[in-house]
Amino acid sequence: MRDPRVTALAQILVRHSTGVKDGDVCTIEGESAAEPLLQAVYEEVLRAGGNPIVNMALEGQSAAYFEHASDSQLEWISPVAEWAVENADVRIAVMASQNTRALSQVPPERQAKRQAATQRLMKRAMERSAEGTYRWALTLFPTHAYASEAGMGLGAYEDFYYGACLATDSDPVGAWARQSEETKRLADWIQGRSEVHVTGDGTDLLLGIEDRTFIAADGKHNMPDGEFFTGPVEDSAGGEISFHLPASYAGREVSGVRFRFEGGKVVDASAEKGEEFLIEMLDTDDGARRLGELGIGTNYGITDGTGEILLDEKIGGTVHLAVGRSYPETGGLNESAIHWDMICDLRRGGQIEVDGEPLQRDGQFVV
Repeated sequence: MRDPRVTALAQILVRHSTGVKDGDVCTIEGESAAEPLLQAVYEEVLRAGGNPIVNMALEGQSAAYFEHASDSQLEWISPVAEWAVENADVRIAVMASQNTRALSQVPPERQAKRQAATQRLMKRAMERSAEGTYRWALTLFPTHAYASEAGMGLGAYEDFYYGACLATDSDPVGAWARQSEETKRLADWIQGRSEVHVTGDGTDLLLGIEDRTFIAADGKHNMPDGEFFTGPVEDSAGGEISFHLPASYAGREVSGVRFRFEGGKVVDASAEKGEEFLIEMLDTDDGARRLGELGIGTNYGITDGTGEILLDEKIGGTVHLAVGRSYPETGGLNESAIHWDMICDLRRGGQIEVDGEPLQRDGQFVV
């Protein structure tokens, strides 16, 4: 018998996050461990009148790819992927790793080569999303690997995760409509202002936000959700920032990351763990050392780092910055093959000021 929380999460993804309607072409992507959720999403898309296309990856497929693929194969783009990014109306993707360290031994330059090859697909997906012609949502299916990263048993992790997604609510779709009100209030408050000043442990950073659009993230793209974000002015970042939670990208983890910015560009970067990989990613292209996103977390139901950015960037009382590509709908102009979020925890003595006015102290909003 299927866990009713899985069915509820599928309803959220199809009805709230992507709003699948009659005739929509919907790609459903995920790893084989997510089969219960993929099946539930498939059924919900059919009920909504959509046309589902399922693309399920094999366990260990990514690790095998990077182990065996030649340089030309790393640069090859599937025509199926090209078709989907140009023609699908909806994409629902489900992460379900059974080994979050499976790519830890892959040489960074091979991952960078693949990132560069797929850049145009990312760019086109973001363009269509900004235009409103492509709706997408990303979530995960609880596995032992994610539970282990979070320091929990699988049962406890499932309870935590489905709760954070509001999949335990008697009306899960309606719950997200209600949850979005506070995030939208905060996004409206900051809209139209000019400068953000973030201070805290190892952090003193100025960012320009003039003429940029803040987006209230209320479950339309990520699940769970809870943040408001924009693309900072590309040459505005100045100062330094320390990221207090580990950050993973392409299956590799870095921790203890510190950046120093001048003129919007990372001019000095270090990490206590994974520094070689960090530098390799920052050198992917010209845009990889500039910021594509400033996000401020609002989900106080997520209290501790889990090792998974999908959840950790939403933690209430944190900010996250992404080096690399901007989301066009924010007005951001930065282009890159990467988009890598990293988290700064402000709950112990941190502050966010906007045009000199406090927005948050010690992780709590004061407006």
